[in-house]
Amino acid sequence: MSTNASTVIDPSTFRNVMGHYPTGVVVVTGRDPVGGILAMVVGTFSSVSMEPPLVSFMPMKSSRTFEKMRDCESLCINILGGEQEDIVLTVAQRWENKLDGIDWFPSPSGDPVLADSVAWIDTRIRETVEAGDHWIALCEVRDLAVTNPVSPLIFFQGGYGSFVCTSLMARMDHEILPAIHAAHAARPQVEELASSLGCEVSVFTAVSRDEMAVVLSATAAGVDRADGLAHRIPMVPPIGDTYVFDQDLPAQERWLSKLRDADDDIRAMHRQRLEFVRAHGYLISFLPPEGPTAYASMRDATRRYESARMTPSQERSICESIGASPVDYHLREVLDDDVYDVASIVLPIRNPRGGYSMTLRLAQLPASVTGRDVRDWIDRARDVVEALES
Repeated sequence: MSTNASTVIDPSTFRNVMGHYPTGVVVVTGRDPVGGILAMVVGTFSSVSMEPPLVSFMPMKSSRTFEKMRDCESLCINILGGEQEDIVLTVAQRWENKLDGIDWFPSPSGDPVLADSVAWIDTRIRETVEAGDHWIALCEVRDLAVTNPVSPLIFFQGGYGSFVCTSLMARMDHEILPAIHAAHAARPQVEELASSLGCEVSVFTAVSRDEMAVVLSATAAGVDRADGLAHRIPMVPPIGDTYVFDQDLPAQERWLSKLRDADDDIRAMHRQRLEFVRAHGYLISFLPPEGPTAYASMRDATRRYESARMTPSQERSICESIGASPVDYHLREVLDDDVYDVASIVLPIRNPRGGYSMTLRLAQLPASVTGRDVRDWIDRARDVVEALES
């Protein structure tokens, strides 16, 4: 039975359901009649026709930028790469001068083509159609080219990403192979450290700015590697501080922003840890009263991360689990005669280019040891770091 009555759809339900279908992300650029540069982020772009060549994008009616773009003689549609999320956030958050500090070159029509974009499409608006709270901008294609054939940036389930396989084998390029070679050259020292301390010792390397991977691991007799973190782990605070401390401030803030609901005290703690590792070359975390079981949620989260390609909602859940770990990451003075239950000790490893892309991690350490013992562990770990850097 049909009815003429309009169905009432809850906006949050509509957004949630539609969010399960991925959309490409583009930045549309243009020049106003007096030469001013315009730019806007659009998540609803598609190819429409081959004969004649037509594409479309759908800006919101409330967009003041698009109102200005309607008077432009031409527009350039930039298809973004998976590593260009920062550009999306920059353009979206600015009211004016949106491309300041962003590299670009002119399209044949003179509109900005963003450096490192996957492709650009030079267009002219042919027709603008009203569509609820959006416009449909139907555009004629004048020229186009692929300039950077990498995985595109996609908007899916409320998050941005490229959503391609991030397995270690897929990353065996010139950036990670030196770390593998260095780690295995120092295998005897790593194994001896694990055996003599009675713990797990792992060497991690940064696979990307969002992920670390184990390139070497050794355990003492009676220590089970399965009780440690996964072989691939996301760089979510507290994970990754031994890499991020050497990055610029925007990279550090991007890392901290992964703690979506963290309060100012937690963020301040992680900033202090970045300063500490920069000054001292190591970091310690401590077990709470429940002991090693405090690592269960983080361990399980890294296992989930490693087991499959993550959707944004799954990745957010994993980030929340890691960030909410009850392990104590607050800095504290280690006194020789006091007793400590150490959760982990991490040390950054300098690479041949002078940066820090590798980490030595000691975990599953003996319980209830003196501060004097902890300091000895750190000194012995420094010797292994020296071997890894040589």
